Amino acid sequence: MKKTKIQINYDICGDGHKIDPRQCAICMKICPPALFLLHQSLKLFQKDDPLDPQYWRITPLYPSLCTRCMQCVEKCPEHAIQIK
Repeated sequence: MKKTKIQINYDICGDGHKIDPRQCAICMKICPPALFLLHQSLKLFQKDDPLDPQYWRITPLYPSLCTRCMQCVEKCPEHAIQIK
C-alpha cells in the first residue's frame, strides 16, 4: 500500500502569508479522522520576540489516517492542500 502524502502550500496558508489558519481552519473542521494540527510556525523563532505568536501553520500530523475523502482539498478556499 502506498503512503498518502498531504501537502499544504505555506506560501498561501500560514507563516504570515495570504491566509491565517487560525481564522480559516476549514480543513481541521471538515476532516473526519481529524488528522490536522494547528501550531505555531518555526518561523516564529526568527523574530525578535519568540513569545509573540504571529505565525501559525496547519500540519497534517497523521497522514496515515487519511481516508482520501478529498473534503479538505475541495473545501479549502485557497486551494492550498494537495493529496497524493
